[in-house]
Amino acid sequence: MNKYELKNRSEIATKDKWNLEAMYPEEEKWNQDLSDALKESEEFTTLKGTITDSSNNLLNALNLYAAIMRKAEHAFVYSRMRHDEDNANTKYTEMNNKSLSTLAQISANVSFFTPEILEADENIINGYIKEMPQLKEYEFMLDSILLSKPHVLSSDEERIIAQLNEFASAPDEIFTMFNDADLSFGKVKNEDGHDVELTHGNYIQFMESENRDIRKNAFEAMYGRYKEFNNSISVMYNYNVKHDYIMSNLRSYESTLDSALSGERIPLSVYDNLIDAVHKSLTSMHKYMEIRKRALEVEALRMYDVYRPIVKPEGLECTYEEAVDIACKALAPLGDEYVSTLRKGLTKDRWVDIYENKGKTSGAYSFGSYDSHPYILMNFSGELRDVFTLVHEAGHSMHSYYTRKTQPFIYGGHSIFTAEVASTVNETLLIHYLLKNAESTEMKKYLINFYIDEFKSTLFRQTMFAEFEKIAHEIVENGGSLTSEILNNEYDKLNTEYYGPAVEHDDFIKYEWSRIPHFYRAYYVYQYATGYSAANAIANRILNGGTSERDEYLKFLTSGESDYPIELLKIAGVDMSTEEPVLSALSTFEKLVNELDEMI
Repeated sequence: MNKYELKNRSEIATKDKWNLEAMYPEEEKWNQDLSDALKESEEFTTLKGTITDSSNNLLNALNLYAAIMRKAEHAFVYSRMRHDEDNANTKYTEMNNKSLSTLAQISANVSFFTPEILEADENIINGYIKEMPQLKEYEFMLDSILLSKPHVLSSDEERIIAQLNEFASAPDEIFTMFNDADLSFGKVKNEDGHDVELTHGNYIQFMESENRDIRKNAFEAMYGRYKEFNNSISVMYNYNVKHDYIMSNLRSYESTLDSALSGERIPLSVYDNLIDAVHKSLTSMHKYMEIRKRALEVEALRMYDVYRPIVKPEGLECTYEEAVDIACKALAPLGDEYVSTLRKGLTKDRWVDIYENKGKTSGAYSFGSYDSHPYILMNFSGELRDVFTLVHEAGHSMHSYYTRKTQPFIYGGHSIFTAEVASTVNETLLIHYLLKNAESTEMKKYLINFYIDEFKSTLFRQTMFAEFEKIAHEIVENGGSLTSEILNNEYDKLNTEYYGPAVEHDDFIKYEWSRIPHFYRAYYVYQYATGYSAANAIANRILNGGTSERDEYLKFLTSGESDYPIELLKIAGVDMSTEEPVLSALSTFEKLVNELDEMI
């Protein structure tokens, strides 16, 4: 087989695949769990009208609800991960579709649960908690439910919405299938002169090529394909945003942004302050583009030049095993227990699905159920950036590991607002470790450039995405429709504003919005930027502090969703209700740019 040819799933060695068999050694049990969860949800409907009649009834309902959702989650997570192994495998597509359909039915059956709690007098609920100690565990959950009281509809209305949820996710599901299974970008010649199939997984490798023609060809091949489907993707996204708008209206929120943030008590000012702060620092971003133009010695800097490393010293390639070693050394400030647990998970326990194969979902993520190991999907290619990806997803996985050891199922997840902190703390510790151990000036220059690019990709670029989302939703809120022309033009304007005058305008970049899967989850991406800022502050506390700062952070990792995100981050010593963490991160970026300017 040609070494550049993607392998089929069956050709990947078992040791390089995640151990999903640990979840379901026999898939008949998967069917049974799904069936049992559905049956139990049907039995749950017999509780309708009685949930808040007594403290005992309330406790019984809460326990049953948690048990149903726990079982359903476990089954869904399994089928989703199996599906992501190879999107073209019809067996797992069918299983995933079945789990989604069953979850929709379960949601419909239990949909009266929240409205019924909300219909009760808050004083009565609080009285039950005082009366029955077992209800204390559910106190924050009940508080979170009661917080949404002005926005929850009647039981019958909630049931209708629950039944329609499956169809509401159609734009996201269609886009995912189109993007990961159906869409192909053709072949592009690599630096060895081989025709290589361009994929989501190897696109950045092409963008980092020293050969400018290769970068240009890959860039135009990628966005040329999205241009072909520009109208269809615009329709998908338009209806996704319209659904967000309709739901925010139905639930009496002031806006789609209010709807997305209010459930976790995140002030709207956090979103707007992020955009404003980044706009004030765009001069540093523009300066970096000028440095890049100078360093690459090009007359006109193009968008396909912004990922190419300014310098590329030797020693940047590594095996997966070497990546694990680097990760564990870099994360040593988090303590022996953290590191030993992680190493075992990344190797012996097979948490990771390591290499790309045909049909595999692009990118990387950490997933798993409350009753499983944490799992990591990635597409490892042997580059240094893959070490960062591994460390990033390991942060998520260890967050899940500590949370599930400590918290009950109902608090066993993470808000995105806090989840991205755990991953980015790890990335920040890694870059500090690599800079400290850089063996040459060229390597140090490369790493500073890499660190700057992390800021560019996470703090600046994700904020640009967040601003695009806000603009798109406001257009719909004001009675407009998101045509391809509007979406392309708005994205083009933002890209020009963020990257600055040093970057020559390229017509292809206006189609970039259409390849971003996160846009199908409203107001998701801004949390990468806020999380990056919080993580920068926490990592500095750990590196410059002692045992207490580390222990405060580890305590944060055990907290799950047991409080509102901003309160949880205070455990780790960061207050995200203020501008300070974002401004501090932007200050670090400015210093790095100035340092690179002196070195180039």
